Amino acid sequence: MPAKSGREGADMPGVKTNEREGTRAVLRHTRVSVNKARQVLDLIRGQDVDRAAEILSLGDREAATIIGKVLASAVANAIHNDGLNGEELFVSACFADEGTTLKRWRPRARGRATRIRKRTSHITIIVSRLPEDRLARRRAKQAATGTQRSRRVAGSRRRQRAETEVETRSVATPEVDELEGFDDETVDDFVDELDDETVDDFDDEVADEVADEVADEDEAAGEISDETADEAEADDETADDEEGDVDEAAADETAEDEGADAQATSSDKTSGDSAEKKGK
Repeated sequence: MPAKSGREGADMPGVKTNEREGTRAVLRHTRVSVNKARQVLDLIRGQDVDRAAEILSLGDREAATIIGKVLASAVANAIHNDGLNGEELFVSACFADEGTTLKRWRPRARGRATRIRKRTSHITIIVSRLPEDRLARRRAKQAATGTQRSRRVAGSRRRQRAETEVETRSVATPEVDELEGFDDETVDDFVDELDDETVDDFDDEVADEVADEVADEDEAAGEISDETADEAEADDETADDEEGDVDEAAADETAEDEGADAQATSSDKTSGDSAEKKGK
């Protein structure tokens, strides 16, 4: 039957405080008011133990520090006394009851005094094992997270191996060069499809292509060298012809100069003879 409360014996909703299942920890007569403690307790009610501890550690209130110690005590009681797994616990119930009030006096004007009430509270935290459905969902989530992480790690390792293989090759093939423009998933798929036989065939094809390219380069170099030699011979012949023409022109000019000098000399002799004849 439900519990009775009050003079008229009205039914109390839910289970009594001292009848709740789970492992509890109680802090009595703490110097925190009930209202301040309840504001913090509302944040962790129904949360996992790890999540509740994280919330309390990030809280900036003094009550959060006190309630964090009570929560740690409740978890320790559940582990050592009841043999429960600390990772499967959650805060099933938490509440604060009003404790004794300390009376103090403050002097006021005209010899009067004012009462100061220093409130205290009793903080109770109960932790229990998570239900099976929540445990199943939590395990599935952790498994999915672990699988995703393992996939990311494996993908990164495969990507590193592929990049190392590409760097070690002296000549990169067009297929490998084109992989740089794709995303990580495409590269992972490409690396997964490459088995040992495919890699061997791929290396043979690369070697054949490299050999063909080297042969083509050698032929092109030979042709270029022949053309260069022919051009050099033609240039030499042209230069020789030009030099011959220049020499002939220089010889002609020299002969003309010598003829002019001879004529000048003969004219000088003729003029001298005529002068001598006139003198006689």
